[in-house]
Amino acid sequence: MSAVSLSLESALNDARLQAAFLTILPQIERHARFYFRHVRCASKKEDLIAETIALSWAWYGRLVRKGKDVTKFVGALARYAARAARCGRRLTGQENAKDVLSSLAQQRHGFTVASLPASTCKSFEKIYSTVRGQEDMDGWEERLHDNTVTPVPDQVSFRLAYPQFVRSLGRRDRRIAHFLSLGNSAKEAAQKFKVSPGRVTQLRQGWCRAWHALHGEEAPLEQRKNRMLESVA
Repeated sequence: MSAVSLSLESALNDARLQAAFLTILPQIERHARFYFRHVRCASKKEDLIAETIALSWAWYGRLVRKGKDVTKFVGALARYAARAARCGRRLTGQENAKDVLSSLAQQRHGFTVASLPASTCKSFEKIYSTVRGQEDMDGWEERLHDNTVTPVPDQVSFRLAYPQFVRSLGRRDRRIAHFLSLGNSAKEAAQKFKVSPGRVTQLRQGWCRAWHALHGEEAPLEQRKNRMLESVA
């Protein structure tokens, strides 16, 4: 059989596979819309439905090539695909659970991401014509109240003092401090450097006291202890 004949046969098989999938597509879409009926964001809901259909199509092709009659369990196929889409499974792979914009990370850690308004200047009518308008506006203003840009003198002080502070640590402690500064947890640091989580906590507290002592300040933990002693006395 020539290469042209094989290519034509493959195209015909793909066309038959697609035509057969289109016959069960309405049932899969209905199941997906029912499964994600509680998703408030319309765009997110449509994305999840589209991912459910995409996963169903990929799995459908594999099952048919294995000789399975998918028409006998379309509901189960749609249910598993919808569940996988809700858990962060995508046709192109699994979502990153550490990405703040990932729905999987938001679901696991119980937070949401919202866009900031272009401006906090809104009319009286616009604020009070929406549900929780004033409450949302107060929240935005509270977040934007403080300027998060570090003052130049503080930046200079940090760049001079931090290298000196790091050089005062041992080799292993420098590696642990660098690992924690990248946003890793104490548990992850304990596993990587073969120490107990309690030891990592002790090191962090010790570094905190040493850093504040370098600047002639009192560590926050010591401040709380002193307040407690003063209240008891």
